[in-house]
Amino acid sequence: MASAHLLVSHGSHDPRPEIAIQHLVELLCHKIQSDLLVTTTGGITSQLKCQTLVGTAYLELNPEPLHKQIIKFAKNALDSGCDSLKIQPLFLLPGVHVMEDIPAQVALAQQAIGQNIKIFLQPYLGSHPGLECLLAKQLIATKAEAKILLAHGSRRLEGNVPVEAMAAKIGAVAAYLGVSPRLEARVQELVGTGYKNLAIIPYFLFPGGMTDTVAQKQQELKLQFPEVNFQLTEPLGASKELVELIWDLLK
Repeated sequence: MASAHLLVSHGSHDPRPEIAIQHLVELLCHKIQSDLLVTTTGGITSQLKCQTLVGTAYLELNPEPLHKQIIKFAKNALDSGCDSLKIQPLFLLPGVHVMEDIPAQVALAQQAIGQNIKIFLQPYLGSHPGLECLLAKQLIATKAEAKILLAHGSRRLEGNVPVEAMAAKIGAVAAYLGVSPRLEARVQELVGTGYKNLAIIPYFLFPGGMTDTVAQKQQELKLQFPEVNFQLTEPLGASKELVELIWDLLK
């Protein structure tokens, strides 16, 4: 089955996530083209007939609703010879967008376009167990005594369970920007226990407004706790390692 691939993200007014996603698309295209090369018994390589398409769509902050973006991309994929479309949600957590909004939009798109091309909704990015390794790699260069995995946080308690689980896997504690326990409270707890070297790990895909907020909070914490060394890691970013996880989910 020849498939096209559509990466779905939230959408942002900040241009940096869009730049990162386009870089991710380039890396994914290179990965797919490499995997599409089939070596015959005679040692001759040939590319599969279908020109694999990779595109992007946005749940919010786009002139068109997501289902119309999917329909447009699906028609292009069909014209290019593809008979299926795999949609990959670029979300780290299973919130309302992942569990309700995106499935509803995919269902609308499938109903509108019919069965000429089958649309498959893949597991969200944060469900891949390989994310633990990516986060762990970012901590190799740090000399932190304690680590804080910082996410935005959900008012739905079950929405924060994956953050708590990921924090436990990498030997960190969880904190949130929007709900309790907040970053400041976690730092207070750790400093009160005697820790002087703390690593803050932003649980976000790409640089943007949220990571700017985290950086600002780090500066405020430095003033509040001058005796503490704070190390701030980068968000996951568009990397070959992240593309490997996406491609694994798409397959």
